[in-house]
Amino acid sequence: MITPEEEWLVDACLQQDRKAQKMLYDRYKDAMYTLSLRITGDRDLASDALQEAFLGVFRGLDKFRRASTLGAWIKTIVVRHAYKRLKKEIRTINWEEAQVAEPSSHILPLEAEYLEKAIEELPLGYRTVFVLTELEGYKHHEVADILGIATGTSKSQLYHAKKMLRNRLGIEVKPVETNKHER
Repeated sequence: MITPEEEWLVDACLQQDRKAQKMLYDRYKDAMYTLSLRITGDRDLASDALQEAFLGVFRGLDKFRRASTLGAWIKTIVVRHAYKRLKKEIRTINWEEAQVAEPSSHILPLEAEYLEKAIEELPLGYRTVFVLTELEGYKHHEVADILGIATGTSKSQLYHAKKMLRNRLGIEVKPVETNKHER
């Protein structure tokens, strides 16, 4: 549900109030840049996607139905732009000249920077679904809608992303042993 402050901000932006537009941008830019960076894995692409997304936000603000928070609506736009920007970038890569990073062969301590790096190294689909479900809290049907894929594809991508992360981070998942004689 939109707050009264967000309501005012949206209305002021719709009236082309430049100060309100700057306030909206300043309020959400850091969190949305982080999200864009997690999806693209590249600072320049993340910045480009963020700028394109905010252009889309301001152009489409009259379509904001105010049924969700303003931040949630902006987040959806940022995700779509980051994903679209990354797909466009991938199509322009000269694969013969590109150097593919090999997964780390040694086990590193599981710290935030190593986890972030491992997430960045995931293939596009895996990384996008992982970020949206595990870090941003989207449900599979929401991810499917945002990315234009089937819900089953989202679930499969997440499964493979987690499996790849476990392998890259050297995490072994062992089944829990139960004592058959205990009741």
